[in-house]
Amino acid sequence: MIADTFANAFNRDLLDDAYLKWQADPASVEPTLRAFFAGVEFAGNGNGHPANGANGTNGHGPAPAVQAAPDVLRQTGVVRLITAYRDLGHLEAHLDPLSATPPPPHPMLALERFGLAAADRDELVDESMVFGKDGMGRFGDLVDELRRTYCSTMGVEYMYIQDITARKWLAERMEPRQNRPRLPLRQKYRILMTLHQASMFEEFLQKKYQSQKRFSLEGGETLIPVLDALVGKSPALGIKELVVGMAHRGRLNVLVNVLGKSFEEVFNEFEDQYVPDLPGGDGDVKYHFGFSADVVNPNGTVHVSLAPNPSHLEIIDPVVVGRVRAKQRLHKDADRVTGVPILIHGDAAVAGQGVVAETLNLSKLAGYDVGGTVHIVVNNQIGFTTNPADARTSRYCTDVAKMIDAPVFHVNGDDPEMCVYAAELALEFRQAFKRDVFIDIVCFRKYGHNEQDEPAYTQPLMYDTIRNRDNTTKVYARRLADKKFGRGVEGDVTGAIDAEFQSKLAVAVDMPDAAVADYQQRMEAALTAVRGWVSAGTAHKKGMEGFKAVRWERFTQKFTHDPVETGVKLETLARVATAMTEGPDGFTIHPKLKTYLDTRRKGVLDPAGPGVDWGTGEMLAFGSLVLEGIPVRLTGQDARRATFSQRHAVFVDARTGDSYSPLANLAPDQATFEVYDSALSEVACMGFEFGYSMDDPATLVLWEAQFGDFANGAQVMIDQFLASSESKWNRVSGLVLLLPHGYEGQGPEHSSARLERFLQLCAEDNIQVAYPSTSAQHFHLLRRQNKRPFRKPLVVMTPKSMLRNKAAASPVSDFTAGSFREVLDDAGANPDAVKRVVMCSGKVYHDLAAEKARLGTGAVAVVRVEQLYPWPEQQLKAVLGRYRRATEWVWCQEESENNGAWFFVEPRLRGMNFPVEFVGRDASASPSTGSHHVHALEQKEVVQAAFGTTLPFRVVGWKGRAAQ
Repeated sequence: MIADTFANAFNRDLLDDAYLKWQADPASVEPTLRAFFAGVEFAGNGNGHPANGANGTNGHGPAPAVQAAPDVLRQTGVVRLITAYRDLGHLEAHLDPLSATPPPPHPMLALERFGLAAADRDELVDESMVFGKDGMGRFGDLVDELRRTYCSTMGVEYMYIQDITARKWLAERMEPRQNRPRLPLRQKYRILMTLHQASMFEEFLQKKYQSQKRFSLEGGETLIPVLDALVGKSPALGIKELVVGMAHRGRLNVLVNVLGKSFEEVFNEFEDQYVPDLPGGDGDVKYHFGFSADVVNPNGTVHVSLAPNPSHLEIIDPVVVGRVRAKQRLHKDADRVTGVPILIHGDAAVAGQGVVAETLNLSKLAGYDVGGTVHIVVNNQIGFTTNPADARTSRYCTDVAKMIDAPVFHVNGDDPEMCVYAAELALEFRQAFKRDVFIDIVCFRKYGHNEQDEPAYTQPLMYDTIRNRDNTTKVYARRLADKKFGRGVEGDVTGAIDAEFQSKLAVAVDMPDAAVADYQQRMEAALTAVRGWVSAGTAHKKGMEGFKAVRWERFTQKFTHDPVETGVKLETLARVATAMTEGPDGFTIHPKLKTYLDTRRKGVLDPAGPGVDWGTGEMLAFGSLVLEGIPVRLTGQDARRATFSQRHAVFVDARTGDSYSPLANLAPDQATFEVYDSALSEVACMGFEFGYSMDDPATLVLWEAQFGDFANGAQVMIDQFLASSESKWNRVSGLVLLLPHGYEGQGPEHSSARLERFLQLCAEDNIQVAYPSTSAQHFHLLRRQNKRPFRKPLVVMTPKSMLRNKAAASPVSDFTAGSFREVLDDAGANPDAVKRVVMCSGKVYHDLAAEKARLGTGAVAVVRVEQLYPWPEQQLKAVLGRYRRATEWVWCQEESENNGAWFFVEPRLRGMNFPVEFVGRDASASPSTGSHHVHALEQKEVVQAAFGTTLPFRVVGWKGRAAQ
């Protein structure tokens, strides 16, 4: 063996020869040398002689001469041990503030595992693969330093990162200083004062509002100095905006002590004043609200936004990241430096909720990359009442971070300085590598899930410990008061400034009466003022209107049915049509696609052509908007080509595989056109776009589902944000959802976008729900969305078969003038001859129109309700009022009776004095039959019944027929 040759001395020539062999083929040398050489490479010493640590410099100047020659087996064991501490040192770190002692020695770090022993402590070994070390050193000292670095009150997981540069960057910053914070005196003082304020705020609320929930931060107060440090360091790193997402715990404390929300505003929410003309709508509980402020610190000013968040804990994650993406675009920040998302998780939620993993998966995708998110876990070591062993399979709640190679800093929450150090290092890492990073603050929860809960029912031992311990503020204050700590045990506070240090601590540690009285008096004065407003019966509105950014100032929140002219000149349409059907010079479009594009262009340029189909109409809307300076962002599952091959917003060169986006290259001065194929996710991707739309009202933002029913996967996002955020939080969005919908005999999974669910959510003009029937209507609808002085989410039931249905195509003249019409009358009907009026929406219209033409009847008029909500009562009344001789009023739909629009339209039509009856499929637990044959029979019956059957009429499904 090669090790035998080395007995007790290095042979430089032989070792160099082995090193060269290892570089060519690692398997060609024995395992111990393999580990040694791998360690040398990781330390950045792979350009010279491994015997002296690759030129012996390690970036720290010339290495000293070798003082002694260690045994090679011992040395390879040392290399392996160093790697093990980097990889597994966190297993022995003292992370739990509820435990007085660190965890027991872990067998994976036992010296014997590496062929070493305690007796080797005085032996000299080569330390050069450790950053900050050169040449030889005592083995025992090396082990002690490794333990200080990786097994103190912080444990780091980073060796799984595939990018060796990122691993090296972290090691270079942690190992020379052995992960000692070494914070300046003023920062120690600031940490202590922020802890005091956090604690006093919670204690005040507990005293004044014992019967109310507040989701106290007590036990996790270290979150406040951590956030304070992130905000403070941001300007020096080029950060202008921070967007924060968090659930309930500690939210009020963050609002007051980080963002500067006034005591009056918080106490006003506790007093639960009723404000009759509250512009935000119905409002929400105090620990769901958002807030925004410019935070000034010695390094500069940072705009910090705390996003409003419902009780679906982690659902805010993609919304926050989407908001940051929009802010970065508005800042023209291609380097993704100026805006940073911060997500604050609970330990149970970060491990348990799938939206976390979905959001992480977006982190480096082209359409969603924001340059990394800083994640903070407030690790209570318990869920509501659930222990970790029952809540997750993994060791750590943060193990989901490993899916994207994000480093994790596990920190003991009772060591605020280490937490602040970890936070600053994490932020630097994010800025340097533009990737996610996690800070896991291991703390505890003083009370139960909320202040009315009794946690000892389920965790009696844990809460015995919690009740018998001081809070973090007192623990840290005592540590600072220790004179030895103040004199420079950590090398950062010297005897020369000891007097200053002690005088400041006299204020900070003991918090004499004057300091306590000042903070207490401010809170008492605020509470007195608020209760004065209550007793006087005056509604205090300050802070209740919500944050309204400058970019939203020109918009109103009032919906109107007023039509908006959305026609486009023929020259512009021709310009877009030409561009969107051609590639650049030398670009080879797939021959089959080329044929389709020629037809598409002909539909626009040739008045006698086939008309403008649905996909073409949509692209004309996008192209005309960007030429007018309105940016367009479209994402979704296969959105570039589109699921049904109708869009082709991006061409792929048939020979080279290069891509080209025609609408992004219409003119030098055009607005941006972005289209991205998304991850196969609904809730995270839709949430991202919702967040984007919140911060960029000027852009037409669209999310498309592969099939409409896939929106089921984003139901929480639809319920909590799309439908209700304006009412709850006064936050507005113009997001468009494109949901393919229609019964084609393809089974229940891809028939329905669950139109009925959206309609059930409709109230107070909160969203728009439309089911257009022609390409021109779709064109005008999309253009209208960003042409009006307000923004409301728009849900569009988009077609499948109508994409190819010539009857759904429109002549180009329908695009050059006019606007979206919320109700379409039967153009060929003679009102004096009509006895029955059939109302419908969307695809079924074309089946009805074909049947009417087949019958040649003039006794029936078919009226289309193109916008179902906001309900176009006046427009519909004007159309239906024409049919004075009609005696039968029908609503026809292809969806089952308990699906579709029937339950929504019936009371509204009857309220308008039209005794409407139903024609459609019988109620069904599933959206449709799985048999194409049965579907065809049912569809035929529905359409025929609309013209001649006794009303009402319900097609009985195949199960009902079998029973008969």
